[in-house]
Amino acid sequence: MRVLVIEDDQRLARLIARVLEEEHYQVDLAYEGATGLELVLRGIYDVAIIDWMLPERDGPSICRAVRLARVPTALLLLTARGQVEDKVAGFASGADDYMVKPFAFEELLARVRALSRRFLPLTGGELQELRLGELVLDLRAHTARRGLRTLDLTPTEWNLLEYLLRHTGQTLSRQQILDYVWSYEQDVQPQMVDVYVSYLRRKLNGPGERDPITTVRGVGYRLEANLV
Repeated sequence: MRVLVIEDDQRLARLIARVLEEEHYQVDLAYEGATGLELVLRGIYDVAIIDWMLPERDGPSICRAVRLARVPTALLLLTARGQVEDKVAGFASGADDYMVKPFAFEELLARVRALSRRFLPLTGGELQELRLGELVLDLRAHTARRGLRTLDLTPTEWNLLEYLLRHTGQTLSRQQILDYVWSYEQDVQPQMVDVYVSYLRRKLNGPGERDPITTVRGVGYRLEANLV
């Protein structure tokens, strides 16, 4: 699951990221409101954790913009304001949940998990794996396999396969893949997508196994839904 943290206290932001990454979430950081809004509007995040007081654009205005754009990301608003009227204003701006600082990281993790259950296409509780035929990405153990064969994936290959599995049967453009896998990196060219798809194919496809990734000429790639 992919999480965006928009928090101008860089020490706190990095600490939140570390806690989430220990639970195998993929985390991006933004330290001011305008950049954070630009990132969340890409629609590649499952949850955004947003501080109320931010440079350039505050948390409630980010929430309003995200809801106006109909981006389905779950929004968790952080603030030192704990009055009832502040909570009402936060929810009115479009936030899905609200936490008052200081908070326990155990509670933050619990709230992120709860939001994931509400907003991800789950069946039977929290999503634990992505599966296509014998191709399995275990999100809890952070392991990948095809049949009985374990796939030794780099972090970039893992993110690429996760994105393809979350959009099985859909043609994804190189730019869409670039925005998800390399979202916060500068000067990454679309050709890098082709390079890493090639790397991923080498690891996915053993002797006699069908290549599940289709190249859509002039557009991008599609993970076929009828893999057997």
